[in-house]
Amino acid sequence: MTSADILLVGAYPEWDMTELEATYTVHRFWECADKDRFLADFGNTIRAIATRGELGASAELMRSLPNLEIVSCYGVGTDAIDLAYARERGIRVTNTPDVLTEDVADIALGLLLATARHIPQADAFVRSGQWGKTSMPLVTRVSGKRLGLVGMGRIGQAIARRAAAFGCDIRYFSRNPQPQVSHGFEPDLVALAEWCEFLVVIVPGGEATKNIIDAQVLKALGADGILVNVSRGTTVDEDALIAALQDGTIKAAGLDVFLNEPTIDPRFRDLDNVVLQPHHGSGTIETRKAMGQLVRDNLAAHFAGQILPTPIV
Repeated sequence: MTSADILLVGAYPEWDMTELEATYTVHRFWECADKDRFLADFGNTIRAIATRGELGASAELMRSLPNLEIVSCYGVGTDAIDLAYARERGIRVTNTPDVLTEDVADIALGLLLATARHIPQADAFVRSGQWGKTSMPLVTRVSGKRLGLVGMGRIGQAIARRAAAFGCDIRYFSRNPQPQVSHGFEPDLVALAEWCEFLVVIVPGGEATKNIIDAQVLKALGADGILVNVSRGTTVDEDALIAALQDGTIKAAGLDVFLNEPTIDPRFRDLDNVVLQPHHGSGTIETRKAMGQLVRDNLAAHFAGQILPTPIV
């Protein structure tokens, strides 16, 4: 065991816990009954934080660790980490990009198919014994439709590849055109929503994208439109979305992310035109093992004085 003390903000899979605890002195912060007392007693020993995307690392937490050198995040999203504070204090920050790209793209298409084709409703229809007694309502085709992507980073491009295989016509909205992408760039998000039948959101979280999908965008998407969100709960105005689902402003939604996870707005549970997923886009064994390995690789590189594999700060 090395002399490096690590603050683990939340639980990791057991295979990662075993590896970390064999290499470092790991403090299980989420298990501390009195976190303030722990920080007062041991805060000056901590050299690294290992966290998850949704848990992050606040400026307050980092400030209580005077010898903190690095924050290694299990996940792509770093909006819950105070990057400005980390930069100011020279604290390195890493995440786990690329390794979850394909899985999140898979779940985006899965949610679109489940929502458009009413797969959960069809399952319930068969299980309840209705098949043969009545007819299941007709549903919406996915192939050949117009799909708008809000965001065209790594995951957006992976979603586009899958949608292209379905023969979809694809356009995208982002801060800047992506020269390596052949699909049409639309600088006006409302115009994109008006054009498409399916709108898939895959932009980073944070203030720059907060409520980027608002009532105006949902109105533009229209009564035949389907929204899929695999980005962050903050990117969609949830009150506006729930109202749009309730009154038929849009047809349906497939959601992997929410505000206040896991305590989501209870109104979602009463809607039959939304498919709910527990922020599980990267939740495959293969990807979670690769994410944990990348967390450990970043920590190992830092303590060995080597170049970090995936630095953010």
